[in-house]
Amino acid sequence: MKKFTIQNNPFIVPTTDGKTIKEHFGLASTGDSNISIAYMVAPPGWSEPFQTPEFDEFTFIIEGKKQFIIEGETVVLEAGQSIKIEKHTRVQYSNPFNEACTYLAICTPAFSMNMVNREAE
Repeated sequence: MKKFTIQNNPFIVPTTDGKTIKEHFGLASTGDSNISIAYMVAPPGWSEPFQTPEFDEFTFIIEGKKQFIIEGETVVLEAGQSIKIEKHTRVQYSNPFNEACTYLAICTPAFSMNMVNREAE
């Protein structure tokens, strides 16, 4: 029995906001509810509504910058930086900058629309 899985065919999450989401492991790609790992590209000017997820989210910035508004505090991360945002924390993710932001998002348990608790825009 193999003790590893190589992911060559991530699930491409359909979006309407220009953001690229390629989930390598998680509910949509492998059915794993414990963790999700996704490669993301947020275009310039992209943003999401505020949310209060029921999962911890780790973000590692590969290229560009990403803005986080966490419980009212604005944080900007650049390439090489990472952050952990604990579950039940109100947060808004955005890229108000002039270049795309490429990053990895890891959620534990796995990202689920039922657990993200996005606010109405």
